[in-house]
Amino acid sequence: MNLLFFDIECASVYKTSAKICAFGYVLCDEQFNIIEKEDILINPKGKFHLTDARGARGLKLPYEYDKFKQCPTFTEIYPRIKALLEDRNNLVYGHATHNDVKYLELETNRFHLPPFNFSFSDSQLMYMTATGDFSRQFGLEYITESLNVEFTPHRAADDAYATMRVTQALCNRYSCDCRGLDEVLEIKRGRVANHRITQPMSRKFAEYREEVQREKRERSERRVTFYIHLSRCKKKKSGRLVGKIYNFSRPLEDDIATSLPLVDRIYALGGRYTQKQSECNVYVREVGDETVRTKNAEDNAAIEIISPEELRECLYDTTS
Repeated sequence: MNLLFFDIECASVYKTSAKICAFGYVLCDEQFNIIEKEDILINPKGKFHLTDARGARGLKLPYEYDKFKQCPTFTEIYPRIKALLEDRNNLVYGHATHNDVKYLELETNRFHLPPFNFSFSDSQLMYMTATGDFSRQFGLEYITESLNVEFTPHRAADDAYATMRVTQALCNRYSCDCRGLDEVLEIKRGRVANHRITQPMSRKFAEYREEVQREKRERSERRVTFYIHLSRCKKKKSGRLVGKIYNFSRPLEDDIATSLPLVDRIYALGGRYTQKQSECNVYVREVGDETVRTKNAEDNAAIEIISPEELRECLYDTTS
């Protein structure tokens, strides 16, 4: 059994199209001895429109763009790529592999080619599972830097090589081969077939996603409870807080055990609460809160910013 690590670069990527300009791969044996390493350049049959992960222009591939016009098209290279990926003797790996598989599928649709059919794993998922950190998508540059692997970012064959080294490092950590690594990390390989893509998944990542969804549901329920309660509050025409219009940070709103009694007291003293931060003149947040809502309030000189403790002192001040 051999190991095939691949990476794809595109001249442009949109929701319904991805014009592939490079397919890089490293083929090695199960001891990570390299058999082949190649960058296959492809004429994307379209202009280069490169953006970073956030959609900003400025990403530059380490190639001479003019050379791509002399390269074979995807249709011409397709049989070779398909043979590599679908060879039953090859275990296929990538980094954030789902994206590259999606690009392949978009190109088969674009050129009316038969779909791909192979299973694959993902070094990004393996790294996140090994570290137990699913809070963000770790880029290949970040991971390789932590493993002291040198490579040229966005050169497809070098990205594939770096993916191989990441996988090798994880195998060394757990004293196992690649197939054993899937077992240790409890990873189920992804698959593409008949234009349908199933992402690879680990048990820990599945549990993390389930927990995130549970927290999201509970947060949504607390938010509904807060605003239903708020809709029932009646504004008073008198009281020492008349003219004071409050808005809370989102974390404070979501803590309904704290926020609801505060809102009740505000209304009891003649103040009111607004859902629109632009209408408030007092904003309440925990010290250290750096949410977008808080930053917007800090940028507005007309808004007084206080802590929940300061609000309580004001609401329950018996000397006024």
